[in-house]
Amino acid sequence: MRSFKIFSGSAYPDLAVEICNEMDYPLGQVTRNRFSDGELGVQISESVRGQDVFIVQPTCPPSNDNLMELLIMTDALKRSSASNIIAIIPYFGYARQDRKAAPRVPITAKLVANLLETAGIDRIVTLDLHAGQIQGFFDIPVDNLYGSIVFANYIRSKKLKNPIVASPDVGGVMRARSFAKRLGLDMVIVDKRREKANVSEVMNIIGDVTDRDVIIIDDIIDTAGTLVNAAKVLKERGAASVMACCSHPILSGPAYDRIEKGDLDELVVTNTIPLRQACEKITVLSIAPLFAEVMRRIVNNESVNGLFGA
Repeated sequence: MRSFKIFSGSAYPDLAVEICNEMDYPLGQVTRNRFSDGELGVQISESVRGQDVFIVQPTCPPSNDNLMELLIMTDALKRSSASNIIAIIPYFGYARQDRKAAPRVPITAKLVANLLETAGIDRIVTLDLHAGQIQGFFDIPVDNLYGSIVFANYIRSKKLKNPIVASPDVGGVMRARSFAKRLGLDMVIVDKRREKANVSEVMNIIGDVTDRDVIIIDDIIDTAGTLVNAAKVLKERGAASVMACCSHPILSGPAYDRIEKGDLDELVVTNTIPLRQACEKITVLSIAPLFAEVMRRIVNNESVNGLFGA
């Protein structure tokens, strides 16, 4: 095993500690300070010369602050002669802006990719990118892990009587189909029209959900409008129960209120992002064991794809 160290940004230090506990390895020390105008200062408090270094930092809200801290830490490590810098980014912010969907708009996911590479990151490990093609925005290795591994085990433990997988929109069909294949289940599609960002209207259900336990699969849950609307329509079409599995619980704005009052029976998420508050309907599954195993494989020069049977 090559010599390595693990550091955490301030976005989600509890996750970094959990990953270190899984690896039975100490978390590296970082000193931070703020100037009076809000600028962040960082000092790596131990030697990293010639070592592989992991930085655990999801770029979740506040996205700009967390992204900037990741860049600053990377620069500090690069100037401290770290051999390789691997960014562990469980949630990759700005991934929803991955193409020109309208005139005169940025492709921010590409901009972020450029920033990370220019700062000196040598490899990125993330989970369920909003669009898989974002990997092509980088000229460095990008490992896009699948939350379906964690969700599949949980679904099996539920022992649902008549389960079926649902995609919340046409764009998520590939993700839902892969999950359904993993569990050996059938699939339906929620046909949705989106008028503007964070506002959607469910139009139709493609497939029969009568007396079925529906499992909606998605990568991001933000304001929860799409999932709550989908749950309502699915139950109107005869579904016995509706649960959703979403990797990244942004849960902004009215999300918690919608989940508590809506027709969704359970929301299952991973801990790529810290929850702002507790909710009886929300179940959190840890991705720390998955990331710890990937980090171990990287250090040992073992196949990461081997985790997924490839």
